[in-house]
This record gives sequence, C-alpha cells and structure tokens, in this order.
Amino acid sequence: VQLQASGGGLVLAGGSLRLSCAASARSFSNNGVGWFRQAPEKEREFVAGISWSGDRTSYTDSAKGRFTISRDRSKNTVYLQMNSLKPEDTAVYSCAASRYATVATSPIDYRYWGQGTQVTVSS
Repeated sequence: VQLQASGGGLVLAGGSLRLSCAASARSFSNNGVGWFRQAPEKEREFVAGISWSGDRTSYTDSAKGRFTISRDRSKNTVYLQMNSLKPEDTAVYSCAASRYATVATSPIDYRYWGQGTQVTVSS
C-alpha cells in the first residue's frame, strides 16, 4: 500500500487547511487510518484516527474541536480538516494505514506510512 499525503502549506494563525491521504490499493479501505505529526526536535505525535468504516474516530486532546478526520471510501482517501490553526500545530504531518480495522493511536499499530506534508502556522 502506498500512501500520498498532500495539502500542507503556510497559513496564518486562525486559518484552515485540509490534508488529504490517498492510497494506491483497495486494501486501504479495510484499514483504520491515522494522522501523525512531528515537529522539529519532538517525538512523533498521534493527531487523529478513523476506523475502516468511518464510524469511529479519535483525536489527541489538542485537536479536539478544531480538527476533523473523515474518509471517502469511494476515492480511497482520508482527509484531515484543520481549523483554528495555531503556531504549535506546525509540524510535518504524515498519514498511515493501521494493521487493524479499528481506530489505533500508537505508531506501532500502523503498518504503512506515507511521506509527510509540511504544515506551517505563522503568528
């Protein structure tokens, strides 16, 4: 499974971005998908995850109420809508396909990783 993340960029604080994660294989549709981020000199952090069916989601506390993860199974794509962005959201965001159908929050539960997309929020 190959994953392609896109949609990052430079935005002012308070602005919005929508990240996309497109998969190359149908098997993506049977897996949970997650978004992670890593800022310079910081560990990779779970941001949001969604189950294979799309009926269950999970967010890190700092993302709750601002970010929304969703998936379009017909397009084999998962989205991360990010609103009210803050400078502390600045990081490289990566998507990954879980080993399982349910929502997973630990990186060890993810098997396939895409390359990251840079999100920079200026104050």
